[in-house]
Amino acid sequence: MEMRNKVVSMDTDREKLIELLNIDLALEYSAAIQYIQHSAVITGAAYGDIIKEMKIHANEEIQHAMTLADQIDYLGGVPTIDVGDIHTTSENDRMLEQDLEGEEDAIERYKARIEQAEEIKEFALAQQLRTILATEQEHAMDLLQALGR
Repeated sequence: MEMRNKVVSMDTDREKLIELLNIDLALEYSAAIQYIQHSAVITGAAYGDIIKEMKIHANEEIQHAMTLADQIDYLGGVPTIDVGDIHTTSENDRMLEQDLEGEEDAIERYKARIEQAEEIKEFALAQQLRTILATEQEHAMDLLQALGR
């Protein structure tokens, strides 16, 4: 009986993790869209390098979404088609701030998700999430540099 309770608990944890991963997936979709829009409308010679980086970031966010969708499917869930909030502005530095806020949020979420995956012994998922986390940290560093911090 005791073993059965652990299995049920693990299934519940897996279902909760799938829900959380779907939130992450929706936010990866929105991050890609936001980067695409920002890289298209940001203007000025001072932003040339970061525009190139933002286009790279958009592609990496799409790759993150594909990885998450595959992992959600593997865990027995259905990948969402919902898209998270997308933030826009006409001010260049505010665009970079919006993107940085998204990256900082993603970094915190993925740190938590890695721990949650390891708690239910989904070590391959945790490794995939570590790879995503490393890229999100690189994005934050790029944006901090562009903002002169």
